[in-house]
Amino acid sequence: QALGEAGRAKAQAFLSALPGYTPTPLVALPALAGRSAVAAIHVKDEGGRFGLKSFKALGGAYAVATLVLAEAGRRLGRELSPSDLTSSAVRATAKTMTFACATDGNHGRSVAWGAQLAGAACEIFIHAGVSEGRAAAMAAYGAHINRIDGSYDDSIALSAEMSAKHGWIVVSDTSWEGYEDIPLTVMQGYTAMIGEALDTLTRPPTHLFLQAGVGGMAAAVASYAHQRLGADAPKIVVVEPARAACLYASAEAGKLVTIPHDEPTVMAMLECATPSPLGWEVLHHLADGYVTLAEEQATEAMRILAAPSGGDPSVVAGESGCTGLAGFLACTANPRARKHLGLDENSRILVFNSEGATDPVIYNRIVGRLPEEVAA
Repeated sequence: QALGEAGRAKAQAFLSALPGYTPTPLVALPALAGRSAVAAIHVKDEGGRFGLKSFKALGGAYAVATLVLAEAGRRLGRELSPSDLTSSAVRATAKTMTFACATDGNHGRSVAWGAQLAGAACEIFIHAGVSEGRAAAMAAYGAHINRIDGSYDDSIALSAEMSAKHGWIVVSDTSWEGYEDIPLTVMQGYTAMIGEALDTLTRPPTHLFLQAGVGGMAAAVASYAHQRLGADAPKIVVVEPARAACLYASAEAGKLVTIPHDEPTVMAMLECATPSPLGWEVLHHLADGYVTLAEEQATEAMRILAAPSGGDPSVVAGESGCTGLAGFLACTANPRARKHLGLDENSRILVFNSEGATDPVIYNRIVGRLPEEVAA
């Protein structure tokens, strides 16, 4: 239920009360659909979400707001509503709270924004591969940035250790034993994204291609779609970088596994070695297939979205944002995959542009144009 209609309604009530809330666009790509021999392709474009350029704005900030209101409600002895978040009484409580997280970039930006909005402090832990542009974007929301040598998984461990030492509240988008409620709240926020898409579509999708790092977003979207659509639920395809395919490895093993750290992937927001147990618990039941992407497949999808042919509208998609579409395109080029997934002239594809140009310098280097030019 937390990831079904009731959970979506709860998240929607919070998110709608936040400044700048508006549903993100659902972009149709009919020319690309024709070339791919399917009925329709729609891209839910999260690049403008709350000005944070990423779907993550729906998760971390929502969890921070929920936690602040819950603590303030306990101290004040009354139930509070989302509209109370910026009240002086709630901000007085928030000033005593510090939120922490590990991030590849986008989740940390959301947590930092949520903390700034509520008036709380924020500690962000990033690993060596996070770009300076993404670090600066988080710092712009008032977060203190802690850069470490090592991997994303190392930053998760250190954020938990330092939080336990200092009494900070960890807002992670991955779970571990004894730590599930907050990651589930983060995932609940993501159901607003798929809910908006299904509200807009006249016919439900037959296939969802969902990019995954630890698997939280993919699991939330898959769970909501199955609960809402029932017998009409779409096939679920999980898409990962070949260099960080921890969910694919877990599916092969039949259990959750940690993979060795490979060389960095351009799909930096998806560079994770261990699935979230919560995400894996959902996806190993609901996923119909897994796709692992070569680096050039992601960058080519960025360029296709930036400069589409046949009159399709352009979409500014970051290195990780484009990977759902890249996974679909990889499957259309593979007859075995097309047959396995039932991709044909009746298929209706839904993908999520999970991030815009969250690092404009990297975007320009890959696409050859500034994101502002593409958007215009």
